Amino acid sequence: MKIIRAKNYDDLSRKAANIISAQVIIKPDSVLGLATGSSPLGTYRQLIEWYRKGDLDFAGTSTFNLDEYRGIRADDGQSYHYFMQRNFFGQVNIPAERTHLPNGAEPDAARECSRYDEAIRAAGGIDLQLLGMGHNGHIGFNEPGEYFSKGTHCVDLAPSTIEANKRFFESADDVPRQAYTMGIQTIMLSRKILLVVSGEDKAEIVRKAFFGPVTPYVPASILQLHGDAVVIADNAALSLCDMGPEAVV
Repeated sequence: MKIIRAKNYDDLSRKAANIISAQVIIKPDSVLGLATGSSPLGTYRQLIEWYRKGDLDFAGTSTFNLDEYRGIRADDGQSYHYFMQRNFFGQVNIPAERTHLPNGAEPDAARECSRYDEAIRAAGGIDLQLLGMGHNGHIGFNEPGEYFSKGTHCVDLAPSTIEANKRFFESADDVPRQAYTMGIQTIMLSRKILLVVSGEDKAEIVRKAFFGPVTPYVPASILQLHGDAVVIADNAALSLCDMGPEAVV
C-alpha cells in the first residue's frame, strides 16, 4: 500500500483525478468502481473539467458504484443513483447503459446482491476502485464487525454512519437503516484501489486503518494487504501519523 500526502482537499482531488484519468487514457474500456459522499466530489469535479477541455473521453468506460440505500428508488433525490447523475454521470459521456448501481428498490436482498455480483463478473471485474472512508473505518457500507464480508450484501447501517449521513436528509429519522453494498472481497479483487480521505476529523481513523493492525473492526485496514492500493490523504487527515511533509510511503 502506498500513502500519498496532499496539501489540502483540492490538491488531494487533483492527485486522485490524475490517477483515474491515467487509467482511462491507458485503458479506454476501463471498468471503474465509484464512490459517493463528500470525499470524491472534488475528484469528480476535476475529471469533469478535463473532460470538458477534451482531455478525457469516457465513452468506452463502464462503472459500478459501491452501494445504494435499500428501500429507495433510483429517482429519489436522496438515492446514490441521483447523486451520481447530478455530480458525475450527467456531465461526462459515459453511456448510461454502462453505469451500474445496486437497485435499492429491489426488496429481495439475495436476488439483488447476486445480480450485482454477476454483473461485475460479466464486466471482467473492476480495474480501479475509488473509495472514501467513514469515521469508523467503513469502506462502502462495510461496517466494523467480527469478519470481513465477501460479496455484495445487505447491511444494517451503524449509528455513526446514520449520524454522519443525516446531513443529506431532513433528519436522522429519514436516513435509511439498510443498504446494499459491495463486500470487502469484491473490493479487494479490484486490480487497483484508490482511497481518498481528508480532514482532521478523520485523523484518528487514518492512523488506525493504515498504521495499525489489519482487523475487521477497522474495515479499511484490509487495504494494507492489497498489492496495488493507493491512499491519498491531506495534511489534516495525516496529522496523527509519523510521516514527513512530502512523504510517500
